[in-house]
Amino acid sequence: MKRLRARILIRRLHLWLGMSLGLLFALLGITGSALVFYVEIDAALNPLARAEHAAPPPDWDSPVWDEALATARERFPDPRGEWSFEVTGESGAIPARYYPPSEHRGHHAEREMVWFSADGTRILRAETWGEYPMSWIYELHMHLLAGETGRLVVGWSGFAMLLLLATGVVTWWPRGSWRKALAFKRDAAPARRLRDLHKLAGLWSVLLLFLLVFTGALLALPEAKTQILASTIAAPDKVPEPRSSQASGRQIPVSQALAAGRRALPDARLAFIDVPGEGGKPFRLRVQVPGDPHRRFPGSFIFVDQYSGRVLAVHDVRRGNAGTQTAAWIRSLHDGSIAGSGTRILAVLLGLFPAALFATGLLHWLRRRAVRLRRQQPSHFPDRV
Repeated sequence: MKRLRARILIRRLHLWLGMSLGLLFALLGITGSALVFYVEIDAALNPLARAEHAAPPPDWDSPVWDEALATARERFPDPRGEWSFEVTGESGAIPARYYPPSEHRGHHAEREMVWFSADGTRILRAETWGEYPMSWIYELHMHLLAGETGRLVVGWSGFAMLLLLATGVVTWWPRGSWRKALAFKRDAAPARRLRDLHKLAGLWSVLLLFLLVFTGALLALPEAKTQILASTIAAPDKVPEPRSSQASGRQIPVSQALAAGRRALPDARLAFIDVPGEGGKPFRLRVQVPGDPHRRFPGSFIFVDQYSGRVLAVHDVRRGNAGTQTAAWIRSLHDGSIAGSGTRILAVLLGLFPAALFATGLLHWLRRRAVRLRRQQPSHFPDRV
């Protein structure tokens, strides 16, 4: 009897969570699917920038970076502005981010997305982040267009979605024949077919959805990620925050900073070049070392004094503790880039399952509710004459 009551309570909890979180789960899944290939989709929507070609692609020793920085500062002359140049490893337009002076930091910082010609001498495209389609979808997925509050909603809702998935498995768990529990009855009533569709879609996707949701919640809540890793594995090593040797002066060329960085980690692949504005910030080179799973956003950094060219600090994930190395895998697991195009396509398909689960679950509940209401209505018989 107690088991039956517990099962009924879990089923009701699953229903309540599905009704309250299902639509948000579906929205995050669909937008997440769109973002798996958002760079490629954005490039397809803007063929002008994509048409640029050059060989070989710029790397550590290319003079293009200083040329692009000169072009950038001519267009955006505020000396306090900061630049981040992306090293794609491919020929063509050079993507970059311009951060004007602002009180906001991190994901919420104002920024202009800029694409330079392959030789760095021209700006092909410049758009404010969040105001063109793919960046708007990104902001919707990350924090529901609601800033810090939205980020917290997305993150903590993710943990509630894990409970939704877990209660779904418990609700389904067979008490008798597993074969019957896994069957899809094609000749059954529509309500039963909806239930079977919901059941099977959930069962086939639950493990991957659990991984997708859990890693997404950790990305949205870095503080919670640190606490969870600290309590289960080890607190990830903090990324250094060094300062340059002085607060003003003549900034060294990008090429000099890159040369120093390459000497510090000669086997690393360059991913981003963060150029500081005036002040005490150093150059920050984001690099991928062997063993780091994420190509676009790797977890290693080299900090170079923007005035002296001296390497101030190196954050190498290979030298980090188990928590640092575990954290390096979270983004790759979430966006499907862990094993190339195949897992990215799988991530796209997986992102559609929450919408399917919400639709089939809602329709099944509506049908059952309609049947229950019909049964509760009193029967009316004509008066006998």
